[in-house]
Parts: sequence; structure tokens; C-alpha cells
Amino acid sequence: MRRRAQPPPSPLPQRAGIDPVHLRLPPDPDGTWPDLGSYLAAHYAGGPGAEAVARLLHAGRVLGPGGLVLSARDPYEPGAHLWFHRDLPAEAPVPFPVRVVHRDAHLLVVDKPHFLATTPRGSHVTQTALARLRAELDLPALSPAHRLDRLTAGLVMFSVRPPDRGAYQLLFQQRRVRKEYEAVAAYDPALDFPRTVRSRIEKTRGVIAAVEVPGAAPNAESLVELVAARGGLGRYRLTPHTGRTHQLRVHMNSLGLPILGDPVYPRVTDPAPDDYRRPLQLLARVLEFTDPLTGTAHRFESRRTLTAWDEWAAWEAGVQDVAGGHDPKETT
Repeated sequence: MRRRAQPPPSPLPQRAGIDPVHLRLPPDPDGTWPDLGSYLAAHYAGGPGAEAVARLLHAGRVLGPGGLVLSARDPYEPGAHLWFHRDLPAEAPVPFPVRVVHRDAHLLVVDKPHFLATTPRGSHVTQTALARLRAELDLPALSPAHRLDRLTAGLVMFSVRPPDRGAYQLLFQQRRVRKEYEAVAAYDPALDFPRTVRSRIEKTRGVIAAVEVPGAAPNAESLVELVAARGGLGRYRLTPHTGRTHQLRVHMNSLGLPILGDPVYPRVTDPAPDDYRRPLQLLARVLEFTDPLTGTAHRFESRRTLTAWDEWAAWEAGVQDVAGGHDPKETT
């Protein structure tokens, strides 16, 4: 098998834990692009990127191998590499720490707070677990083994070294990681537990809510167990056997028990991005697996708590100042 050639080293370091954009120029047999500027304008046409990259070229912030400064008038060279950092909008800091649960030469496991995205996406770039951990722990090659919703708190795994990432991702793809979640939702005494929920869940790109398709072959399965009930609330243990987008939130909603604090199910709302008073009451509590590189049997458990279970009255009133069990006095 022919090995793919490795690109030359980037002349730009990470910035706030974010890699520079790297482009390799494609073939141009018809001579469509006389120079670099015309290619980049076409590549980013139809969005704000075209104007932004033109400014970067003008400012000498687009670099080739070895740090060579490129300009819009440079001839187009198929196969050439270039790098640049986008100008990112300011992001309000998510004021909760990411707790390190386990770290070795291959694996990092952290306890993520609510409201912090796992990886850069959309308007969340530097204020993500990946970017913050790269910068705070000086681990520039850190990469995610899986992802957790921004609104969900709990355990997330990262690969420390690029060569190891595939082995950890394969654990999740082959369902060799036992995942256990905790949720707080309404209690309905007419429903019997434990119960297994199966359905077909479809998610359309660009649409925030996933939907269940009635009568279609299931592609999602979750075990729902009632751990305790009091005051009209239930505390649930959720064990997903598949990994569809928003699966646990969709399945709890289908039971008529939407998870407290959910801004999408049963209806989409639009809370302010810096409103931390009503965190989604969903926690990735347990990760259990055998390390594919060391053979070690791991079981990790989150130390976070779901505030609605113990502080329902204050939580419902929206006056709590503790999000997802975060103690303001704690340190990372």
C-alpha cells in the first residue's frame, strides 16, 4: 500500500490551542487560477472567508513552508502547502474548570462542565475543552477520542499522541466502551422501569433538533432505569447501547420525561449563551473500558452532581449560582 506523503511542518504554532488552517492546493489542469489570490477567492466564495483571507494575504499572514510569506499575486502552484490563522471573534469565557481525572502517556480523561463544547465548532472555538486543555496542559497534539454535547457535563476521553488516536476512537466505534449517564427529569408513576427504548433517530445538518422516524427500523437503543423518585422528580440512570446525536435526550422526551433544562426537547428555546442558571440535567457519569494500548482495565466516574436533584426549588426559580455541581472555590 502506498503511504500518503506527510505535509511539511507548519510554520505557525497553535494559537490559544487552535491549529492554523492548512491548505494543499489542488491540481489545475485547465489553468483556472492564474495566481494564489484568485484560487483563494474562489475557494472561499459565497461566505465571509473570501474577504477575510484577502485581508490576511494583504497583511502577509499567509505562509508557505519554512515561513515564506505569500501574496495574492504569487503564481498558483498545484500541490503547494499554505497556512494561516483565522481572525476569531471574541468568546465569553465559560467560567467553569475542566477537571483532569486521568492522565498518562497515551490517554487523558477529563470531567467537563456544562456549557463547554468538546471541540471547536461554529461560534465555540477557543472556549472548548480541546483548546483549553491543549493550552493549559501544554499538549498541542491532543485530540478527542469521542465527543460530548456542549450542554452535557461529564467524562470525555482524549488521545495525547496522534498515533494513538485511532485505537481509542475504535473503542467507541466498536462499542467496547461502557457509558453510563445520569439525568434528572419528571417522575411518572404510570411508567414502569427499567425499560429499553428503541427508535430510529435522524439528524439533519443545520437543524438543531433530531427527530424520531415512526415505523422505521431502529438505529438507537437506550436502557432507562429509575434510581430514585421524590417531589415529582426522578433520578435516572441511562445506558446508551448506540451513539446517535442527542439520543438520550430524544429518548427521554419520547417517554414524556424531557430532561430538565433541555433547551431543545420538547421545544427549541433560545437561552442567552452566558445564562448558566439552568444547566441541562444530564451527566456522563461512567466510562469503563480496557485500554487498547496498555491492556489496563479502566473505570472512571465523574465527581460532578446534578443540582436539580438536591436544589430543585432554587434551580426552578433560576437563582442558583452553581452550574453542574461546580463549586466556585474549586481549582482545576
